[in-house]
Amino acid sequence: MSDFKTHSDVLITENWRDYELLDSGDGLKFERFGPYTFVRPEPQAMWRPKLAEKEWHGAHAVFQGGDDEESGGWSFNKPLPARWEMHWGDIRFFAEATPFRHLGVFPEHAAQWKWMTAQVQAATRPINVLNLFAYTGISTLTLAAAGAQVTHVDASKKVVAWARENQTLSSLNERPVRWIIDDALKFTQRAARRGTRYDALIIDPPKFGRGPKGELWKLHESLPLLLQACGEVLSDQPLFAILTAYAVKVSPLSLYHLLEDLFSGHSGQIRAGEMALREKSGGRLLATSAYGRWEQSK
Repeated sequence: MSDFKTHSDVLITENWRDYELLDSGDGLKFERFGPYTFVRPEPQAMWRPKLAEKEWHGAHAVFQGGDDEESGGWSFNKPLPARWEMHWGDIRFFAEATPFRHLGVFPEHAAQWKWMTAQVQAATRPINVLNLFAYTGISTLTLAAAGAQVTHVDASKKVVAWARENQTLSSLNERPVRWIIDDALKFTQRAARRGTRYDALIIDPPKFGRGPKGELWKLHESLPLLLQACGEVLSDQPLFAILTAYAVKVSPLSLYHLLEDLFSGHSGQIRAGEMALREKSGGRLLATSAYGRWEQSK
């Protein structure tokens, strides 16, 4: 394994035609998703905004946060469709203003999509990927378009249906994707008992959540158990793994060591750091989450 560097590696999403971080500051971020603009809470943006207030006031919608990250609601300043189409390369997907402040895509992950595509395309064998907490399926469809077979797991029936709509929108219905509505830990443990093996893992867990049968997920308690199960479903020649965390108290160093444990029997390299968005107004980098990434030795 490579030694962890004392400075964080930063993966930056920028130059994406359908998305821009227009400005940030005062605990907020001002973004464009397709043709529509939004203001959402962002605790990391502790600096002052660059744009004038009138620019921010022109947003189509503003999310007013509540007492915690899962509460609050949208205030709409201009007409906005229930959903609209966006794309990243050839991957097309629907965006919408959900009750939970999200819009169906986490733009910072675009920094990972290009990399995972290259990994799959460079492989000289079929690649079987397990995507856990897979949300609306953009990573799944990116991998499927690159030629991988993907098992897409999410606890929400609604977002899995949304992901399947994105598959149709992207003209990828013929690609080998298994759509699973299940608790990530239970699914992975069953897969291990059945002897199912995967060449690549994508793990993007929330800080807190519930499975379809009320299974409780708490990141700091549940993630080590999940990674133990993931170790039991790894193929003999794993290709890569991506682990992300949005919890403020989870550092890149923590994710590095979790991956170090998971891949202790395999030869590869680990990179860990932060995923960030580059601001259009001032060029500042807004960190959104920690990540760890393991790849097979070349």
